[in-house]
Amino acid sequence: MNTLYSYIPRKMPIIAFVCMIFVTYPNVVWIPWNLARLNIGEGPGFWIFFAFRMLYFYALFYFQLRYNIRQISNVSFTARFGRNFLYTLTGCAAFVGLSYGLPLLGIQTGYIGNILLFQFFVVCLLCTFIGYISVLYDSQQEKEQEIERLRIENLQSRCDALANQINPHFFFNSLNGISSLIRKGDDEKTLRYVTKLSDIFRYILQSDRRGLVPLGEELAFIRSFIHVLEVRFEGKLTCSVQVPEEDHTLSLPVLSLLPLVENVTVHNRIDSDHRMNIAIRMNGDELEISNPIYPKLVPPDTNGTGLHNLRNRFELMMKKDIRTETDGNTFSVFLPLK
Repeated sequence: MNTLYSYIPRKMPIIAFVCMIFVTYPNVVWIPWNLARLNIGEGPGFWIFFAFRMLYFYALFYFQLRYNIRQISNVSFTARFGRNFLYTLTGCAAFVGLSYGLPLLGIQTGYIGNILLFQFFVVCLLCTFIGYISVLYDSQQEKEQEIERLRIENLQSRCDALANQINPHFFFNSLNGISSLIRKGDDEKTLRYVTKLSDIFRYILQSDRRGLVPLGEELAFIRSFIHVLEVRFEGKLTCSVQVPEEDHTLSLPVLSLLPLVENVTVHNRIDSDHRMNIAIRMNGDELEISNPIYPKLVPPDTNGTGLHNLRNRFELMMKKDIRTETDGNTFSVFLPLK
């Protein structure tokens, strides 16, 4: 990424030269009047000091811009101006001393007090503005880069969720559930199962372009997903949702509950001796998702990206972080709501 912090140092000589021309323009305009006041033989000294003045301002701009870019960062405009004022005041004092001293040696400087003070004040302002703007610009670029990274992770998370559900293994389990219900001859349960499965696919496919969704929609989706899991685990996995109706309008990132429920089935044993109940309830202004811990005898082969990506999505969309708690028997995740 081409930031001002990388661009300005490369163009520092040009920037310093342009600033020097801008500040010393009054001296150029005053050349005819200064020459008219010179005595015979004072011309060479005047031109030497004029060249010195140009080089002095060029060097002052160059080193002060360098100081602003490389030494000052993440400070307020006022603090930056204060530092530049002290820096410029030192340069001004040195130049004023030369302007008053050289005429004593017979070298005419063409010094005009009010213009000189104004020039050094402009130097201070220019260096402050350039440094401060570069900081703001680079900060904005870093934020945009971070937002882009989180956006990609968000999209990847949703693609992963889609891939995890719409894959041969998921279809296999889903078809097994349908065939099991058909063998039992329960047409009503079979129709409900197919309807819930259709709702799952529709919600996931429509989530691609959605950011925040009402909590009520997420709960409706997760109920459909839990229904499919209940059939898969033959009633050994259940879910209790205790969220008041008035909280259903609160928002959270789309597909926030899916990776949490998936993690329950991935990391825990679910059988007759280890019945699983996932509890979803309000905890203040947070949504709490908790489940008992029944670790599998063989740790699952996972990389933990589900919870990591979910955390990044909440940081991006909600400007808040999710919390996790465990006492060894129960694992809980707390999702902030908006």
